[in-house]
Amino acid sequence: MKFLKEYGASLFNREFMPTALRVALVVGSVLFAINHGTALVKGNMTRDRWISAVLTYLVPYAVNIHGQYASSSRQRRSI
Repeated sequence: MKFLKEYGASLFNREFMPTALRVALVVGSVLFAINHGTALVKGNMTRDRWISAVLTYLVPYAVNIHGQYASSSRQRRSI
């Protein structure tokens, strides 16, 4: 439970956010184009597709934050 609480707080850590946002923008955009590009161009974006599109950006953000959190935790433990 401690991990979840600390990780949850790290999602809004001002030190981690800039990198995570850049990663989410780049990776999320590539994934969006792959998964939803045709539907967007053809005007076939449904509500469910838009929800999926949002997750396409949130997942890389969360994964990057996790990496930064894990690295930071390891560094604190080794000191």
